[in-house]
Amino acid sequence: MITMKILKVTAATATALALSLTAAACGSDDGDDSGSGSGGDKITVGIKFDQPGLGLKTPDGKYTGFDVDVATYVAKELGHEPGDIEWKEAKSADRETLLERGDVDFIAATYSINEERQKKVDFAGPYLLAHQDILVRADDDSIKKPEDLNNKKLCSVTGSTSAQNVKTKLAPDAQLQEYGGYSECLTGLENKVIDALTTDDSILAGYAAQPEHQGKFKLGGFKLSNENYGIGVQKGSELKDRINTALEKMVEDGSWDEYVEKNFGPADYKNEPAPKIGNIVN
Repeated sequence: MITMKILKVTAATATALALSLTAAACGSDDGDDSGSGSGGDKITVGIKFDQPGLGLKTPDGKYTGFDVDVATYVAKELGHEPGDIEWKEAKSADRETLLERGDVDFIAATYSINEERQKKVDFAGPYLLAHQDILVRADDDSIKKPEDLNNKKLCSVTGSTSAQNVKTKLAPDAQLQEYGGYSECLTGLENKVIDALTTDDSILAGYAAQPEHQGKFKLGGFKLSNENYGIGVQKGSELKDRINTALEKMVEDGSWDEYVEKNFGPADYKNEPAPKIGNIVN
């Protein structure tokens, strides 16, 4: 009797253990696959939330812009439907940290490729060649070259180096105005409180292309610097090559041109042709 009781308990324990292992195995299907970027249900992508035409979170919770379209295309090529994407805000100062910690699978957020950043993360691309430029009122013909910014009120956001670059290298007598955000600069530009706004031409075009701004502003076309936008991934990530393949396909099938026209067309943005993968223009 004692032997039988022990056997019964042992058998019951074994059955319970088997069931728990089976449940754990099934439960692993719901684990965090977002970090793999390769066949998991979810993928986490970093974008800007506050840049119209590039990466913008709208009041109704949707995401729009060129970077969003590019990232969605890339995610699709990696095996993820649009509904599988978890969008995460990637502010400029946070991008390397997000990648290093594994908080995102990749970042497409006006992320210029440079040597300092390449020490910390890898880049696929570039997928867009932008330039520092200025935005002025559509009816203002007084600024035809960078030097004309002397004695003009030039706006950029607090902490940006764009306006300082102009003052240091091109127009030493420019009157720098630092505002909290580009929207504030645009309001000042429209109200003639400032004369010009400077940052990447893609960002300026994104703002100028918004319905409420169309026809009010124009780009100077000065090409004050080269900004090679890349898609950031963790250092050593196998995603780099796969994303490069996706970007090449995006250009070949015409999607890249479609995204440029959709997001920048209303601003009459004179964009550069799609760059070749690995072609960093200095």
